[in-house]
Amino acid sequence: MPPPRTRGTALRHRLAELRGPDVSAKALDARALAALAANPGCARRAILDGAGVNKAALASALGSPSAFGQSQFALTRGNAFEARVKADGGAELLRLVHEKLDPSAEPPAEARVPDLTATGPQGRTARTALELREATAHPGAWTLLDHPMLALDVAGSPAFLEPDAVVVHPDGSWTVVEIKSFPLLDGSADPAKVGAAARQAAVYVLALEEVAARLDPAPRVRHRILLVCPRDFSNLPAASAVDIRKQRAVTARQLTRLTRIEDIAETLPEGTCFSPELPADELTAAVESVPATYAPECLSACELAFHCRARSRETGAVTSLGRPVRAELGGLTTVADVLAAARGEAGDPDDPAVAALRRAAALRAEALEAACR
Repeated sequence: MPPPRTRGTALRHRLAELRGPDVSAKALDARALAALAANPGCARRAILDGAGVNKAALASALGSPSAFGQSQFALTRGNAFEARVKADGGAELLRLVHEKLDPSAEPPAEARVPDLTATGPQGRTARTALELREATAHPGAWTLLDHPMLALDVAGSPAFLEPDAVVVHPDGSWTVVEIKSFPLLDGSADPAKVGAAARQAAVYVLALEEVAARLDPAPRVRHRILLVCPRDFSNLPAASAVDIRKQRAVTARQLTRLTRIEDIAETLPEGTCFSPELPADELTAAVESVPATYAPECLSACELAFHCRARSRETGAVTSLGRPVRAELGGLTTVADVLAAARGEAGDPDDPAVAALRRAAALRAEALEAACR
């Protein structure tokens, strides 16, 4: 008689059923986690990411292909720039870390660059933790971990993360390094891109803090990360120290608020599957069985954004107008409700949102009347 399955085994089996037969799980990365944390109320994204569903393939199968993601040119340029930054054992990268974050330490004339090769993500995670412990146990030297592997528990499911680099300082503290291909022009970069990089780095910092908490004494994980970008329009590296304490706090709070994946999975009908190989009507029904929380910000962060936007517009949901508008409208959840309230056909006149809408409608009518005179 086979032994009973544990809760974790049962969940993994259920998530495999949701992906479809013989479909490998698509691993969560820091970019996806940063986007997921920015919209923690979206059960659809939580279950699809938790099950490892390829949302780009899913969006194409639904007839709403995604334009989300980097171009092949950008990826090639980014990889070439990263290779240049890490050349010669990371000498230039360590020089920038020393200059921007730890100028009082000894200059990194020589540094350890341990081999992090191992089998599978679990093996690489264990190897990274071992090398971090070894570097911290022997202070006084610089250590560069090139593409380490970290693990972070997300809604009951492990996510394996791969930062560009982690540096161990001579005092034993740890720094996350983010290498991006967008330029630093006259010492500054696009604030939106810097913000996205900071949110991504915050995920790595949280994962590093979990590793540090298992050591005694726990080393310090620095909350100022190093952002390395091309200088102006060249391929020469420039760096900036970015304080990510705010992003780290927000991300930690949002991740703890995420609905647990097993709770969402339990609400789905038996046989639910998100395989792109399913007939279009069956696949659409499966996706629509999980509620989504669409906002315009999803367009730059989620492959299913076009599909969810179309559904949001079809139902007249005010979330398609943006979170600030939604917050101002209180209990009015559809555009039809908003228009009816503005015309005085529905809504409680004592409701501040209804009163504001009626006042705005009256002012608009007065302006139009004056313009027609």
